[in-house]
Amino acid sequence: MKKTTFTALAFIGLLGTAVSWSSTDNSMKTESQARPEVSKRETKAQTYKIRYGLLSKNGTKILSGSHDVGSFLAENMATGDVYDTYYSGGFQALPQYYEGIPEGTYTFSAMQGQGAWTGYGSVVATVSDAQVDADGYITVYIPITWEE
Repeated sequence: MKKTTFTALAFIGLLGTAVSWSSTDNSMKTESQARPEVSKRETKAQTYKIRYGLLSKNGTKILSGSHDVGSFLAENMATGDVYDTYYSGGFQALPQYYEGIPEGTYTFSAMQGQGAWTGYGSVVATVSDAQVDADGYITVYIPITWEE
């Protein structure tokens, strides 16, 4: 009788342990597993790599050389966030790169360098998957408006 009671209690104990483990496994799912409608985009924002170049006054695209640029800027038109390539030396070699710009519509521009020999305009462009080139960058050409 003692052996039957012991066996029954041991079985109930093992059954209780097995049930508690299986319920613990279900509660340990991450939010994205528990809610499959949560997309990767919500868990980590997509960002893009920008490659900056210049557009000469005659329309030639420039992606090389050292130029009198203090900083290339990208201002998000919806949030006002500004991303820049500030360089304290005043001249920047092209192309310049900026990684980590979120999707959106931006005003891209450049600031004069230390020499103040060149003036720059601005361009409005959308940053999204559709603009990414074969190299993995979105290339933006800032127009030169005047030169000395």
